[in-house]
Amino acid sequence: MGKFKKTETGIEGLFVIEPTTFEDERGYFMETYNKNDFSEIGINVEFVQDNQSKSSKGVLRGLHYQINYPQSKLVRVVSGEVYDVAVDLRPDSKTYGKYFGVKLSAENKKQFFIPKNFAHGFLVLSETAEFVYKVDDFYHPNDEGGILYNDSEIGIKWPLDNIEQVIQSEKDKVLPTLKERNKNA
Repeated sequence: MGKFKKTETGIEGLFVIEPTTFEDERGYFMETYNKNDFSEIGINVEFVQDNQSKSSKGVLRGLHYQINYPQSKLVRVVSGEVYDVAVDLRPDSKTYGKYFGVKLSAENKKQFFIPKNFAHGFLVLSETAEFVYKVDDFYHPNDEGGILYNDSEIGIKWPLDNIEQVIQSEKDKVLPTLKERNKNA
């Protein structure tokens, strides 16, 4: 048996990954990435950069994507809990405009593999959360795009029950809808 369990999401190329965890009275150990084991489960990506962010409850980052230099991402939470979402932006995909969301937490240790040409965002559900992700291309500051998180056409069901206020950057508050994005493309 491999060290990673890959779960299909209903959107081609988008997977939830669960690492094998070894626990005892001292704590736990797990590999979060192994190129050979990922290749064994059909994910052949060369990651070139790791990123980490910390956010407070109610912070919603995204939905972001890269325009000319799209990135595949492997995301996980090392402290706290988030609801993580990916939206298919591949123009020829039969699931174009569809999304999949998953709760990622330090406790469940799940990871989310997001291939190129998806918009990505997350909502912090715990008091704080530390979010870590690998990408397969370097950051290009003038290559950012985005879609409004509450675009009714996409219809993301964000778990807002225990969130008093959604907190966004000024840039994220004025993102276009998917339809508006397509008109301007």
